[in-house]
Amino acid sequence: MGKDETVKTPLVQQIEEEDLQSIVEKYDIESRFRRPVGFPKMFVSAWLIAMSLFHLYTAGIGLLPTSIHRAVHLTFAIVAVFLLYPGREGEDKTKIPWFDWVLAAVAGVGTGYIIFFFNEIARRGAQVQPHEVWLGILTFVMVLEAGRRVAGKVLPFLSVFFLLYCYFGRFMPFMFMHRGYSINRIIQHMYLTQEGIFGVALGVSSTFVFLFILFGAFLGKSGGARFFNELALAMAGHSPGGPAKVAIVASGLLGTISGSSVANVATTGAFTIPLMKKVGYKPEFAGAVEASASTGGQFMPPIMGAGAFIMSEFLGISYLRIAAAAAIPALLYYIALYFAVHLRARQRDLRGLPKDLLPSLKQVMKKDGHLMVPLVVIIGMLLNRYTPLAAAFWGIVSVVGVSLLRKHTRMGIRDICDALEEGARCALGVALACALVGFIVGTSSLTALGLTISNNIIDISRGLLFPTLLLSMVACLVLGMGLPTTANYIVTSTMIAPALVKMGVLPLAAHLFVFYFGIMADLTPPVCLASFTGAGIAGGNPSQTGFMATRIALVAYLIPYSFIYNPVILLENFSWVPLAIIVVASLASIFSLASALQGWMFERLSYPVRVVLFVAAIVAFLPDYRVKAMAALFIGASVIALKILNARRTVTAS
Repeated sequence: MGKDETVKTPLVQQIEEEDLQSIVEKYDIESRFRRPVGFPKMFVSAWLIAMSLFHLYTAGIGLLPTSIHRAVHLTFAIVAVFLLYPGREGEDKTKIPWFDWVLAAVAGVGTGYIIFFFNEIARRGAQVQPHEVWLGILTFVMVLEAGRRVAGKVLPFLSVFFLLYCYFGRFMPFMFMHRGYSINRIIQHMYLTQEGIFGVALGVSSTFVFLFILFGAFLGKSGGARFFNELALAMAGHSPGGPAKVAIVASGLLGTISGSSVANVATTGAFTIPLMKKVGYKPEFAGAVEASASTGGQFMPPIMGAGAFIMSEFLGISYLRIAAAAAIPALLYYIALYFAVHLRARQRDLRGLPKDLLPSLKQVMKKDGHLMVPLVVIIGMLLNRYTPLAAAFWGIVSVVGVSLLRKHTRMGIRDICDALEEGARCALGVALACALVGFIVGTSSLTALGLTISNNIIDISRGLLFPTLLLSMVACLVLGMGLPTTANYIVTSTMIAPALVKMGVLPLAAHLFVFYFGIMADLTPPVCLASFTGAGIAGGNPSQTGFMATRIALVAYLIPYSFIYNPVILLENFSWVPLAIIVVASLASIFSLASALQGWMFERLSYPVRVVLFVAAIVAFLPDYRVKAMAALFIGASVIALKILNARRTVTAS
């Protein structure tokens, strides 16, 4: 098999690459890049490869001083964005217009100034000079425009709003009023210090996030996506509704690495969605399953779309602690998806794929099992308390090494260069999003806006935890619309998480709460980009697909409340008995919920039974352990009773 070839069976009908590209470009701005030819192509390729080599070098040898490292990262990214991403629709994507070369050079001057004059800026305590005011304004404009091109209009709009808030603070409504800051002070804070553009957000992008995106590119070039698809086919393809279960397994494996719900839907959905439709799933359901599974990959350890590493940086706790805390909620989410597709398959009598058309698990592991080694290397190094940066670096090295073990996965010089180029290009959106988020985080540190928002949320909810959680959930779903995982989490953790912590919620639980709901914006109508992408590939109705995905993944809207009220599920204040009660009650709840929503258990369920099961499922998520236990027992008794009734009807019918 070729490196990019998937399992070929009469049932597999891949989507044409051009059709897939047009679908992805419709919903994913980062996919709308130019494909220049001639000298511009060579220059851009060399620039992107140099960007990746710089990050590999610093990861392996040692980072530069913080401000310089972040400035180099942003310089590489912003120049590449102006060269790769058109400023308006309808441009010829094979050419780079002269004015974008000029903008790239101007943007490079603004960010490059920090690189070359860092020592001088540090000596005078970042006191702003007259020429730096103009350089700062120029850099702000360039970052906003580059961000608009690669990350969409939402983040630049928010960034401008927060910058204006810094200046016009004394004219704001009473609850948001502050004394206001001069342009010089804003430039100093946002441009010359590590509080604004070159803040923690860009720092995370320039280290952990970039390396893990690059790792994903190398793994993909060695055949990793194909391996995950074939592994999922071997594990679940033959079971009832098998292709939907294949989507869950493959998307979960790939999604934890990718860090983008839309990109993950496009990568695995091109393979799994046609399979789901082939065995009888409706287009809307097929698109919704893929979107739900792809979005959930960012909840799944070990990498969590790089979210775990950012959270570790923000909270000052180890990555291992965060990954361990996220494990049980993520597993519950995927079990819920499994129940939903299994019950739908039983209801519609959708059979699995014929075993003789599927690869065996032994065959898959024999042919491509060595591609698991890089993941084992990363997990092993993290367990042995190496830094995430070191783990990602050696993970990339191990991909190249193990790829040599089989001819069909072997990476030559061309493959390595392609991976270096693709990894850098995929990181551009995150880099500019994190630079833009720097304006928001910088505004919070300059004006104490985060504290102000937290106080207002608590005041509106009258100091009660549950209303505070509801308001925070809505705020995260709104703020997370259309943002990449890293920017999404940084915004919600800066603006919303402090309110929960102030209410007495454990910091880890508060941050996972906003992390979950920020990501769920990709599934939640009206701006559910992952669902829309799945609908585009499946040929289904986008709105119906969005609502179907929300229904399938409903448990994801309940799990965060569960770990707020019962943090033992995050292994906080660990005790076996409470944890066992919560896990059993949660499993009973998600099975009951799936049965109620799909209208099927062992046979078609009447509406009164569905309502009872739905209510019991919600009750099982309530905080009190005794209530949980009783709800779980009730659900268990209901399952047994329904099974007995079904058996009697079957005997009577026969």
